[in-house]
Amino acid sequence: MSARDGSLWPGRTLPQIAPEILTDILARASDIAIVVADGGLVMSLLINPNNRSFGRLDHWQGRDLRDFLTPESVPKLDAKLAAAASGGDISGPIELNHSDNATWEFPIRYTLHPLGRDGAILMLGRDLRPIAEVQLQLAKAQLALERDHEAQREFDTRYRVLLNVTHDAVVFVAIGSGRITDLNKAAAALLGAQRDSLIGASFAQEFESRRGGEVIESLIGAVDRGPTELRTRRGGREVRVSPTLFRAAGERLLVCRIDRDGGAERSGDELSEGLQGLYREGPDAIAFTGADGVIRAANDAFLAMIEAADLAALKGRLFSDFLGRGGVDMRILTENAARAGQIRLYATRLSGVFGSEVAVEISATYLEDRTRPAYAFVIRDAGRAEGVRAAAGAGAAATMDDPSRSVVDLVGSTTLREIVAETTEVVEKMCIETAVSLTNNNRVAAADMLGLSRQSLYVKLRKYGLLER
Repeated sequence: MSARDGSLWPGRTLPQIAPEILTDILARASDIAIVVADGGLVMSLLINPNNRSFGRLDHWQGRDLRDFLTPESVPKLDAKLAAAASGGDISGPIELNHSDNATWEFPIRYTLHPLGRDGAILMLGRDLRPIAEVQLQLAKAQLALERDHEAQREFDTRYRVLLNVTHDAVVFVAIGSGRITDLNKAAAALLGAQRDSLIGASFAQEFESRRGGEVIESLIGAVDRGPTELRTRRGGREVRVSPTLFRAAGERLLVCRIDRDGGAERSGDELSEGLQGLYREGPDAIAFTGADGVIRAANDAFLAMIEAADLAALKGRLFSDFLGRGGVDMRILTENAARAGQIRLYATRLSGVFGSEVAVEISATYLEDRTRPAYAFVIRDAGRAEGVRAAAGAGAAATMDDPSRSVVDLVGSTTLREIVAETTEVVEKMCIETAVSLTNNNRVAAADMLGLSRQSLYVKLRKYGLLER
């Protein structure tokens, strides 16, 4: 039975489809319909009247369809035509890119249908440009999302790094729930717990004798009136909380900076101001040098001591340029300060810009810093102290307790040469002991200080029994 003779519906005769109606159906059922011979020659072509983007393609008829394909599409068409000629399966769709005079290009998805024994093939095609445009839009949207994601990751990384490297204790609190949304390690240490255990915990519970609502209301009020004082539940530390209100993703949040003991901060400011005043107005000369010995800063008392007009005159100058023994004094001061942290009351002489000299006592402190280590020198005029000591010595000469009386008593009991030799050895031994002590048993520096060779110093150390000491 067949539908043509009406055997499927007895008593009925099926209507026949007129050729012009069939042509219109084919034109509207696809965007483009092409009948090609087995060699690829275009025999006829129909365009959907609702799709005007193709323009007029009448010039395709009578020409090889390959002339209107991009190079990568020609092998696809050849494979289908070869399969049709050999009686193979050509039911699968094929996507071809059409091009005409290299001025425009459009992709079409075809289904192939054999028409008869002469090898003609009907190619019904759908325009893929709307799909391609949607895919392009999706690809652009995907790229935009990826860029936004990368930007978000970058900002999140910056936020995490900044939160971790800052020394200030910082806590983020959600106003609605009163819970901690994030905090850094400094804040966790100040609150006395691990960071992971504090995230999601009630912020109010971390402080003594305060209910959750009271703490949040107090912090919101502190945004305008200033920091609020609280005591931590763990450790009982007095802290000062400085909140800032902001909104993110529709939620109100507080970022709270926590300072340990606000009074200490105020006293720290007072100490800083006091030290600056001492540096500017103090009677003692103060100078700072780098590890290379170049002067970085000096107060007015130091400038007056060396008779310099201003600090610009010292730019690039070495501190050792103004010391009586130059590099020897500088090496003793810096090496001992670096080893012990400080050296006190080192006696030497300070030379002025115009050659004047003054006896001084220098205290040196090593200021350790990983990037810019420095030395601080406090210089005190010892000339006045020497005068006081001399006057005191003269007054004491009349007393029986004067150490010089032992020398005077020798007069008449021995020769002058023997007296001088004996006292010279005492003074020499005292000087050697002092130099070795000042240089922290650095024999080379002690020899330079005394103006001796290293071998001569060792001889004298052995002579006075100081070598082992």
